[in-house]
Amino acid sequence: MNRIEAYDVILSPVITEKSTLVSQANQVIFKVAPKATKTDIKAAIEILFNVKVKAVNTLVRKGKTRVFRGFRSRLSDTKQAIVTLEQGHSIDVTTGL
Repeated sequence: MNRIEAYDVILSPVITEKSTLVSQANQVIFKVAPKATKTDIKAAIEILFNVKVKAVNTLVRKGKTRVFRGFRSRLSDTKQAIVTLEQGHSIDVTTGL
């Protein structure tokens, strides 16, 4: 996997209150491509941030139904990856890529 393919796998970091709490456990949460596998995510993180990944957990958040001006629509599903880093490695997601 080269650097350009890695940018297609990792879409953006998730910066929420919960994601800052898991950063104390040496974990980082990213929004990833829906068809990305755990091995793709691990390789992309190691290439982009030069860190060693210990484990990758993924989850698919189902889209909500919204009503806007009387029309019902459904937001798209999103896939997130919780990346656990090896001891001594860290990622500062506030600086950007």
